[in-house]
Amino acid sequence: MRRYFWLIALLFLSFTFAREDLNASFEAETNATLQKEMQRKLDTLRVQIANIDATIKDNIWLIRYENYAAYQRLLEELTSIDEQIKIFSKRKDDISKAKIKELSLKQNNLEKQLELLQEFKISPFLSIVKPDDLAPKPNISSPFAIFTALSYIKLIEKDRADYNARITTLDLLIKKLQEKRELVTQVVTLFDTEENQQKLLTIDKDLIAFDGAHELAQTTYSLYTKKVDEIKYGVTNEIKEQMERALNIAVFVIIVIVLSLIFKMIAKKYIKDNERYYMANKIINFINITLILIILLFAYIENVSYLVTVLGFASAGIAIAMKDWFMSILGWLVIVFGGSFHVGDRIKVLKDGAPYVGDIIDISLLRMTIFEDITLTTYMENRRSGRVFFVPNNFIFTTLISNYTHGTLKTVWDGIDVTITFDSNHKKALYIIKEITKKYSKGYTDIARRNLNQLRHQYSLKNTNVEPRIFSFYEPYGLVISTWYMTNSYAALTLRSNISADIVDAINKEDDITIAYPTQTINLKYQRKTPLDIDINKDVLF
Repeated sequence: MRRYFWLIALLFLSFTFAREDLNASFEAETNATLQKEMQRKLDTLRVQIANIDATIKDNIWLIRYENYAAYQRLLEELTSIDEQIKIFSKRKDDISKAKIKELSLKQNNLEKQLELLQEFKISPFLSIVKPDDLAPKPNISSPFAIFTALSYIKLIEKDRADYNARITTLDLLIKKLQEKRELVTQVVTLFDTEENQQKLLTIDKDLIAFDGAHELAQTTYSLYTKKVDEIKYGVTNEIKEQMERALNIAVFVIIVIVLSLIFKMIAKKYIKDNERYYMANKIINFINITLILIILLFAYIENVSYLVTVLGFASAGIAIAMKDWFMSILGWLVIVFGGSFHVGDRIKVLKDGAPYVGDIIDISLLRMTIFEDITLTTYMENRRSGRVFFVPNNFIFTTLISNYTHGTLKTVWDGIDVTITFDSNHKKALYIIKEITKKYSKGYTDIARRNLNQLRHQYSLKNTNVEPRIFSFYEPYGLVISTWYMTNSYAALTLRSNISADIVDAINKEDDITIAYPTQTINLKYQRKTPLDIDINKDVLF
């Protein structure tokens, strides 16, 4: 019986120990699961905090505040070093001297860093909270100033929008910091460490600073907005006044112009003499301009600046009346600064269908003076040369003017046409004419090639082939051989004459080449009767 008792007791103890081991194992497993869950949640919170930091890292308010905090830390560190230097200065041993030297280097480095951050010495938000000064209000004293006033209104509205954007950036920063504080609070709940507590205190300190800056910025923005609205209201009223004044002036000017047109119609109807009508038209125009000037003077005589406006209107009238002069002056500026024409250039001008070729001998404010030379145009068209003619500078805007010597170019293409009969040996003729052309134009070909290569830096030249070219064409009187070559721009006729004479001499030496010219063949079908054909019995001829 006793044996069974001890056996039961032994079984009971074994069961008790097994149960305790099982509970301990379950508790350890539960703790491990909770630990993993807390670590996962902590990692999630840290990722969210890192995302917030990445979002606000470029915020101008945070950057300036961090610079301010950096200045304060450097200042504290410098103060600490100063105290250490004072302590070691009281000692005379070598270790103290070495330590003072080391601290002095750190002191110098900190002072340079503080000098760079000098603007953050007093307040981190002083320059960013203060709005930019508004531009001075323009003086709206004429209708032309309306556009300046509208631009000014647009400018101050932009300044206000920029300042409002600054406050919006601060609002976003405060919102993100509050979100970060909530996340850090959760981190502290999970792991209440001194480091996490310090982070939470730092965020609270930053929020207090940014809340104060936000309150100051809101107050400043309210005052700034009132100032902008006040200035905008005043400028708008001045614009309305100038528009009303301009409208009244425009009405009077239109009335004067209509009256002048009516008087011109009456003069045209009743004055038949052209000279008298011309004089009456001039008088009407003079009175018209005078009345308009008087209207403008009475409208803007109350201020000296108005006189400038009146002179502007007068200048516009003069510019309209003397537009050709002003266009010539503008043309002179284009010629002088554009570099299209220079004194000494040979040019060709077309006027009323007639060509004029000559060399520029002077470029004045209003016209170019041209000296006419003997050219192919003289030979073919004018039959006169040696004249001096004048080209108004405004012709460069309306008339085709060819420059034979533009830039580095001093050569032009010239051509000679030779007509041979259809039964001539045209291949031999082509060869003879081509060789003669090459011989005479070789020097000008080389010059033209160099000049065109220099001109490539200024223009996009696709075809710079300057070798002589020869063509043959079928024409009614024969086969025309056209040879083209480079020649001197100032002496094209001389080379043309030499080549022409040499070609004629060379062709005349050939038996199988004949120069053609317009000819006619007449076939007579009627045959005249001779005396032997006379019938003696009749008095008529057959």
